[in-house]
Amino acid sequence: MSTHAFYPTATLPIAMPQKPGYYPNYPTAAHNPYSRVSVSPPEAPESVTTSGVASYEPSATSSSYAGSASEYESTGTTTGIDLMEYMGDRMQGAFDSMPLDRSLAKQAQTSGELNAKHRELMELQALAQQRLAGARMNFADGMRTAKEVQKDLQWTQKRVDALNDRAARKYPKEYRSAQRKYPTPVDY
Repeated sequence: MSTHAFYPTATLPIAMPQKPGYYPNYPTAAHNPYSRVSVSPPEAPESVTTSGVASYEPSATSSSYAGSASEYESTGTTTGIDLMEYMGDRMQGAFDSMPLDRSLAKQAQTSGELNAKHRELMELQALAQQRLAGARMNFADGMRTAKEVQKDLQWTQKRVDALNDRAARKYPKEYRSAQRKYPTPVDY
């Protein structure tokens, strides 16, 4: 196997602006890192594979990587090969989809459970709001009833006080005797 080196020419393929101090001045083009050009190796035939992975072994007729574009086009190695299909086949062979399928199934299951819990939570929230509305109505009814009872008790107390005053004026002796026997309860 022979090794060949590629030495770039002194001219650049693109005209680069030369500002003073911007690009360093190299003594030769061989030392200039901006003048190197990378060239990819030719493709290996599909028949040369080891354990499903394509490998490239240069043949005796291929003496170097530095060839012209017309040489690569004339060999016809890329004709008839669909690059997307080739890469798709390679990915299918190298990629195991089982863990991805399992994780997608688990994600779908978890999403379904989460949606079910969300629906259940919404139903419970609606039920709680209905119960709260019922409790508010009951509380309002109770407050109205308590105010009515308080008004009735105040009216009754006034009537009792009026009767006691009239009895104390009309029958003072009997009233004092009844007062000693049945004292007035103390309000707390």
